[in-house]
Amino acid sequence: MSSSEPAAFPTPDRTLALVPDSVRTPRAAVAFDAGVLLRITRMALAHPWRMALGVGATVLAGVAQLFIPQLIGEAVDHAQGLLAGVGDDAAARTALVHAASLILAASVLRGLFTMMQNYQGEALGQLIGYRMRLDLYAKVQALSFSYHDRVHTGDLMTRGILDVEGTKLWVSTGVQRTILLAILVGGGAWLLMSIDWLLGCLALGFAPFVAVGASLARLRLRVLWVALQEELAVLTRVMEENLGGIRVVRAFVSQRFEMARFDTISGRALRLAHRRIDLFVKSTTTMTFAYFVSMGLVLWAGGEMVMAKELTIGELASFLAFMAILQMPVRQIAWTVNSVARTSTCGGRLFEVLDLEPEIRDRPDARDLEIRNGTVRFENVSFRYRKEGKGPPVLEDVSFEVRPGRVTGIVGPPGSGKSTIAHLLPRYYDVDDGRVTIDGQDVREVTLASLRRCVSVVQQDPFLFTAAIDNNVNYGDPWAERSTVRRATEAAQLNKYVDQLPEGYETLVGERGVSLSGGQRQRLAIARSVLPTSSVIVFDDSTAAVDAATERQIHEALADVTRDRAIIVIAHRLSSVMYADEILFLDEGRIVERGAHDVLVALGGRYAALYALQTRMSEGGEPEAEKEARGEGEAGTDEEEERGG
Repeated sequence: MSSSEPAAFPTPDRTLALVPDSVRTPRAAVAFDAGVLLRITRMALAHPWRMALGVGATVLAGVAQLFIPQLIGEAVDHAQGLLAGVGDDAAARTALVHAASLILAASVLRGLFTMMQNYQGEALGQLIGYRMRLDLYAKVQALSFSYHDRVHTGDLMTRGILDVEGTKLWVSTGVQRTILLAILVGGGAWLLMSIDWLLGCLALGFAPFVAVGASLARLRLRVLWVALQEELAVLTRVMEENLGGIRVVRAFVSQRFEMARFDTISGRALRLAHRRIDLFVKSTTTMTFAYFVSMGLVLWAGGEMVMAKELTIGELASFLAFMAILQMPVRQIAWTVNSVARTSTCGGRLFEVLDLEPEIRDRPDARDLEIRNGTVRFENVSFRYRKEGKGPPVLEDVSFEVRPGRVTGIVGPPGSGKSTIAHLLPRYYDVDDGRVTIDGQDVREVTLASLRRCVSVVQQDPFLFTAAIDNNVNYGDPWAERSTVRRATEAAQLNKYVDQLPEGYETLVGERGVSLSGGQRQRLAIARSVLPTSSVIVFDDSTAAVDAATERQIHEALADVTRDRAIIVIAHRLSSVMYADEILFLDEGRIVERGAHDVLVALGGRYAALYALQTRMSEGGEPEAEKEARGEGEAGTDEEEERGG
């Protein structure tokens, strides 16, 4: 074993603890939801001309196929007459050529209609997939933060890819095949019964076995499809996490651990796939066996009737030709059953998301937020992330006000509710008690679009898109001029770095901004937030990765940009809020102290204790934090920036 590899790594048994138990107990696995199939069919009916062409071509293909056995029977009888020398040879030859021509014409028409059927079925499937992808993507954009807190991205990706693929085949593998099979079996039964009822019953004797077998297979296949889709969702989730954290995996030499975990989940998915294929093959084999038994009985009984002069050879040939035509549709019964099970499962998983109502949405009478001066008020706000009285309160009876041109700082220990304030102001969540207002307007009574245009939040861990720097900066205002983008980056102290890049503002930042340092990512996020004309800006520990000197420069540059805006600064480092007009100290969701920096230090309470902890005396006896706030202390080096990100 290489010295760079761990001496021991988790066995598959250990990795089971890392996988949710929900994948082992599929939701509604046994229930058959005909409503799902009906909804998907209605989506196909939204394209009536394509649906009509597809169904019409299916019907015509089936009818053309029904003529072929009759024509074959007539041709056999004519050929037999020629061989026996009975009747007029010329007339018999003419009839034989005529029958052959009709068989050729029927076959050509069947081929053309089948081609039209397949084309329209595939086209409708693609249109359904296109619509469901758009609907799912739109729904994911609209669902509240609370939903995304509970659901993993990998699960949504599986629904948007694998489940859509399983749903879009319904028209071609479900609807059209069912119609074709009904025409062939129903029309063929009528034609055969009209010739001889006993042989007709023998020819269709396999149908009851197929019906029972198909029903049992459908139920079991649905169970396996749900389980397999759940396992594939977990597999996607694990892969996404691994790729997103590949640097951590490599740093801790955990490749073998990750491989063992991935192999365990892949093995479970493989076993389910094998069980599904095994069931599918057994079902198909049983149906085919019943079909050949029926054909054998027809051949035996029909041969006896031919010998007894009760049936012509041509009529027996018609029976056998019809059964030969039914061979492939009989095999396709299993495919149709599989399609019903898969569509019901995949469609159900998709509609499970599409039918969700966002917890945070516009009220019916919501109006646009009207900004008069941009005063923010929290009035006796209480909040907990888990509703129905469950979970500890995050905020309790919090009240404060921020006016335009003023800065309010919020500090406190981890878990005290600081970031929750940043989430409640743009209404990512709704308060439980009290209210949040902007210029006296409750944020729950205005439209979300107008509210979030007026409130910008700069997160501590900003997300950057795989795009150019200017595209990331002007994300909130895509039509902003380059000069506006430059002013925003100047305010965030990022312009000097951008100017040094070979492609300047058109430089790609990489996935999630991987080519930038932590401080550069935060500064880009600040530039993105100050570029729109938002009336309220919340900095949620957004300069944590920036050295003190750069932070001071950012504050000074932002002073002009944010002069007429209400500013809330949430921070752990007190040098980030020392300049604020008012500082709130939160602890366990309550404001325990409030006031300006000097007032709170003089008070000698919680803030003063935290201030003493974060500062150290310089040789001249001056607190280092105050020197940093003025930019005279030790400036951090931001090592990542020196390395060019």
